[in-house]
Amino acid sequence: MRLRYLVDTRILLWVLNADSRLSEHHRDIFLSGKDVTISAISVAEIAIKKSLGKIALTANIVDVLRSNGMPILGVNELHAARLEYLPLHHRDPFDRLLIAQAQIEGLTLVTSDRHFSAYDVALA
Repeated sequence: MRLRYLVDTRILLWVLNADSRLSEHHRDIFLSGKDVTISAISVAEIAIKKSLGKIALTANIVDVLRSNGMPILGVNELHAARLEYLPLHHRDPFDRLLIAQAQIEGLTLVTSDRHFSAYDVALA
């Protein structure tokens, strides 16, 4: 069975900016043609941070993702409802929604956030 990946927003930004904090393992996930998906949650988080001047991404994030052939996973009612059952190990609402999506969709989360390991979700 081929692994399918959902990318954490921080990792996505590191990839887009060729940031040195991106691990070789995470870089390999992107460069080896693996099944990588970006969440609409990450699009929203990047848009908000960009509007607040917290990140310096000049291009439109949706255009960047589409031009790089990265599919975007929308948020649905099952993802949202899953939040009721997630313990509050992590309080960031964007990250909690990513965890819920990964659980519902059977995806492996690509992250460097140590808080994610407290949840029942596959991590890379």
